[in-house]
Amino acid sequence: MNHILKKFYAITDRKQFKYDFEVQIERMLKNGIRFFQLREKDLNSEELFKLSKKMESLLKGYDAFFTVNDRLDIAVVTGAVGVHLPEKSIPINEIRRKFPDIIIGKSCHSLEDALKAEKEGADYIFISPIFETPNKGKPLGISYLKEVVKQINIPVYALGGINEENIKDVLNTGVFGVAGIRIFIK
Repeated sequence: MNHILKKFYAITDRKQFKYDFEVQIERMLKNGIRFFQLREKDLNSEELFKLSKKMESLLKGYDAFFTVNDRLDIAVVTGAVGVHLPEKSIPINEIRRKFPDIIIGKSCHSLEDALKAEKEGADYIFISPIFETPNKGKPLGISYLKEVVKQINIPVYALGGINEENIKDVLNTGVFGVAGIRIFIK
């Protein structure tokens, strides 16, 4: 699994992209991004399935992988390596029982959430928001992130308000990596 997880984890949001979906993903690939989360909440099942197949095609020829946000069905029937679950979602252990080889990530907003996700069998977690991010609540901060990293034994990705000015501070906490949308849009 660790060969699949990468330090930089780009989350898609085509509404924030500077270019159309294909061009933006290709630009990210050219900039070294090799792990993606397909997160397009406004799409219906058919549209998300088609976009997932497009993502699969775009990543061919790269050592790159993707997960699908909160849609286990789409992840299983396309080329995704896993599913990323929001805070309130299907229990991880139920997914693991039926799909033992799928990668499962979980969004967490506290140390308690992170410990629970790890105990339930998550392969990695997001902890967020680290810094101020529109509509995402009070930032947890660098000190809190360090505490989570210290107590969690699975890969931890920092998310939320991370930019070129603060990314070194984030990486110095010992996190496995950084996840985000805007930081990877170039």
